[in-house]
Amino acid sequence: MARKLGFIVALLILLFIVVSLITTKLVYDAQFPRHDRPDEAITASLRYSDIAMQYPRTLHSFPSGTNMLQGYLYTIDNPRALMVVSHGLGGGADSYLSQIRFFIDQGLAVFAFDNTGSYDSEGKSTKGFPQSLVDLDAALRFIGMKEELSNLPLLLFGHSWGGYAVANAINYSYDIQGVISVSAVNTAMDMIMEQGRRAMGGFITTQYPFLWLYQYLLFGKAASSDAVSAINASGIPVLIIHGIADEMVDYEGSALIAQKKNITNERVRYITATTELRNGHNNLFRSDDAISYIQEVNTRYRALYDSYNQNIPYETKKAFYKEIDRSIVQHMEPSLMLEIKQFIDEVLE
Repeated sequence: MARKLGFIVALLILLFIVVSLITTKLVYDAQFPRHDRPDEAITASLRYSDIAMQYPRTLHSFPSGTNMLQGYLYTIDNPRALMVVSHGLGGGADSYLSQIRFFIDQGLAVFAFDNTGSYDSEGKSTKGFPQSLVDLDAALRFIGMKEELSNLPLLLFGHSWGGYAVANAINYSYDIQGVISVSAVNTAMDMIMEQGRRAMGGFITTQYPFLWLYQYLLFGKAASSDAVSAINASGIPVLIIHGIADEMVDYEGSALIAQKKNITNERVRYITATTELRNGHNNLFRSDDAISYIQEVNTRYRALYDSYNQNIPYETKKAFYKEIDRSIVQHMEPSLMLEIKQFIDEVLE
């Protein structure tokens, strides 16, 4: 009887492991689909065509694993440094045109790129959270082969997925002068587990070994990268920015800023966004004018949406978005940008 019971228990454990492994792959992969460039005719985002005359760029392709990624180089005469921009999950380099424009106005050359499975880069999917770090490493290696770029002081800026990447890139042997990490997590597993708890509650804890194993099989040691250890060991200046009401990366949970007590690098500075309507994950950079205008646009769009019984014709959508002043939508909060400017200036002194 005991032997039969032991056999049944062993069979159940084996079944649990097999089901967990299969479920882990299916659920994990589903969280990282491909993100194509949106139809710019029906979005309010700043488009490169809006600023192309003032901010010319050249296109550069480079490999990351088996995929070719699309890079965008903005050059100016006698740049003070090179700023590399790493974007968030679901977007692409052009999602940060306002920030790119700001950096150029500060006398910096800028290199931005679309991650694997994003916008104009190759890849059937975005693969996983550590992929942003893998792609940033590939971009920095590409930059290192360009004499006109590799001789410039190197700065990194990233938001969300990209914020994690730029903070963890300090683990590598690049000569980085300063890092600006916005709305970032400390480790990939911190983010995976936090999102898992929201969906599955405490049961996600039983899946930790399988999630860790699958992520490690996909990304190797990059999956275990830890920003806090790198920041402490490097002594590099880092500016960490996070919204106190971040709905994606919990300010007191997986957020890098939540590790403040464990960060011993005295050259790290912190900005906590507390102002309502500017303290979340994607609204940190919006000015008061932008927030007010977006609210007005949303009200008008809702009325249009209701008038067409939730099915607005495409041409009507185009006409609506054509009237939007994208420069106001993308206007950035002056006080935050001043702090970022001061950080850059201090780093490059």
